[in-house]
Amino acid sequence: MNLILLEDRDFISPDRVMLQDDRCRHIIRVLGAKPGDTLVCGRKNAKMGTGLIVSENMQSVEMEVNLDQDPPAPLPLTIVLSLPRPKMLKRILQSLASLGVKEIFLINSRRVEKSFWDSGVLSQADIQRHLAIGLCQARDTLVPRVHLKRFFSPFVKEELPELGRNKKRILAHPKAHSFCPVGLNSDTVLVIGPEGGFIDLEVQTLVDKGFESMTMGPRILRVETAVTALVSRLFT
Repeated sequence: MNLILLEDRDFISPDRVMLQDDRCRHIIRVLGAKPGDTLVCGRKNAKMGTGLIVSENMQSVEMEVNLDQDPPAPLPLTIVLSLPRPKMLKRILQSLASLGVKEIFLINSRRVEKSFWDSGVLSQADIQRHLAIGLCQARDTLVPRVHLKRFFSPFVKEELPELGRNKKRILAHPKAHSFCPVGLNSDTVLVIGPEGGFIDLEVQTLVDKGFESMTMGPRILRVETAVTALVSRLFT
């Protein structure tokens, strides 16, 4: 944990917080921090800074905080991702939060198993927990927004064109002939399919909505690997 992410409920005064959950146990048992030590902290969706430990016991840690730094700038990127299997989704959410992606749309497609939509990972509590892990890893406080879209056609035909307005629109597709650009660093909507890829009809629907089909080369990657590789390639 490279940053202690603070919630509004943690504040007992404008510059004091008390932690009584897993963060408390992490500070004491993993970091081995003691009164007088300073930790990197940040308030969720607000500024970052430091926290000076003023007291601790096995049930709580109290810190005096000074939050005067802006979090890292977010990437100008919206990710549209076919819902992956639950174990993979956990890692992807953490990675995207660490990389600075702030808009994530999880969508349905033909090769997404129906049971994935019933997974507990899609509960708001679980989504927020995995995003927080990614933020703490990267020392960021701005929580990504995750949107669940269970119906492919209405989303792609009605909502996606507006999301892509005045932005670069890329469809990651291993069978494409055009290569994904490097160091694009501009407003982009990136669509990534499921394991096995989008079916031809879905690809054509996305192309009809202005998305350019692009590849990174002949290697077929797992979705979680492709997500990280694509973001890194587009935003160097």
